[in-house]
Amino acid sequence: MYTLPSKLKLFAIIFMVVGAIGIISGFLTAPSTTAEVKEMMAGHHEEGHGEDHDATSIHDVSDTATTAHDSEEAHLEHTLHQMQNRPWSALYIASFFFFMIALGTLAFYAIQYAAQAGWSPVLFRVMEGITAYLPIASIIIFILLLLSAFHVNHIFHWMDPELVNPESEHYDKLIDGKSGWLNVPFFLIRAAIYLLGWNLYRYISRRNSLRDDTAEDNRWFKKNFKLSAGFLVFFIVTESMMSWDWIMSFDPHWFSTLFGWYVFAGMMVCAITVIAMVTIVLKSQGYLEYVNDSHIHDLAKFMFAFSIFWTYLWFSQFMLIWYANIPEEVTYFVTRIEDYNLPFFGMLVMNFIFPVLLLMNSDYKRVNWFVILTGIVILLGHYVDVFNMVMPGTVGTSWYIGLPEIGSILFFFGLFVWVVFTALTKAPLLAKRNPFIKESKHFHY
Repeated sequence: MYTLPSKLKLFAIIFMVVGAIGIISGFLTAPSTTAEVKEMMAGHHEEGHGEDHDATSIHDVSDTATTAHDSEEAHLEHTLHQMQNRPWSALYIASFFFFMIALGTLAFYAIQYAAQAGWSPVLFRVMEGITAYLPIASIIIFILLLLSAFHVNHIFHWMDPELVNPESEHYDKLIDGKSGWLNVPFFLIRAAIYLLGWNLYRYISRRNSLRDDTAEDNRWFKKNFKLSAGFLVFFIVTESMMSWDWIMSFDPHWFSTLFGWYVFAGMMVCAITVIAMVTIVLKSQGYLEYVNDSHIHDLAKFMFAFSIFWTYLWFSQFMLIWYANIPEEVTYFVTRIEDYNLPFFGMLVMNFIFPVLLLMNSDYKRVNWFVILTGIVILLGHYVDVFNMVMPGTVGTSWYIGLPEIGSILFFFGLFVWVVFTALTKAPLLAKRNPFIKESKHFHY
């Protein structure tokens, strides 16, 4: 049985406390009035004043001044909403990022069962420990969705009822046309179905796995095999729908038919990276005696493969939209290239160039510290990827990396470490009755 080191507990608690302080500071420092926004922007803008007082153009000057004042007020109001959205967006991004690691691990676990893989059963309890974060992450993200639905924040722009009211000056015909799908009640019902389905599979498969340890036959393994095959069908449909609802709808005028696969690829590479990193940490503490360099090598191969797959999907989505140059589609990338230049291109380096160069060599995939180093860069790169998907639609040009962003990452990282490593103490780290366990123990090449 695994014993949680006291240093790791302290480490997780410190990260959660420091992160919570950062999150709270982010909310407290967000402006509450346009006057505060104007004060914040004072150092960045210079106001010019004309000297022409021609009596024949007093009306023109007056009308122009009124129009300019109204325009400035509208701009300040828009910037205020962006700045108020920033701490909510930072919280949402970090919450979703760690949620997708747990969900991706659950999908990878189901794939191993459905494929009856012989190399991976010694890693099953590591995967089950990581998926233990899924129920908590699900509750947190559903609460955030509820807060948006009840207009506590405005990160989901399409939830504004004025946009689907034909009599309103803010009426948006495109969003109204999508209101059959993008409406709050149906949005929340779908979210509940996704979360219940994923967590139900997680609960039943974990229970069957533990029962298999003391079983006299393979019936619990067979149940998990059938359950996993069915779950994967449910998952691939609901994961795509989830990515449309929870990420793509931040830009409600834009859509991509590749988006569900794109989010899936990022989710899987993050999940496999975390499986490898947790395995290496446990191995360094003297646990997982049957895990060898060949297992780490296989995990690193999956990290490499899904990094290539992610890049393929990114380029396919980007190239087709950019080449077609249709205004309502290409605007998505123009906004990110102009306003998010560094994170947009930096993400490509971290998610493609860096892992390809480091993991191309087969020998490097067996070097634990090398896999950890690559994993850290991959995880940071995919956090930036989620950042790029969310921030332009919620915060626009008012973004930067500060207290709410760093605090949110630290808090959810601490919570993730606490939950995962605590879950690992609840059961033996070897699924000893799995019919493929002997093959997994002696896996070498």
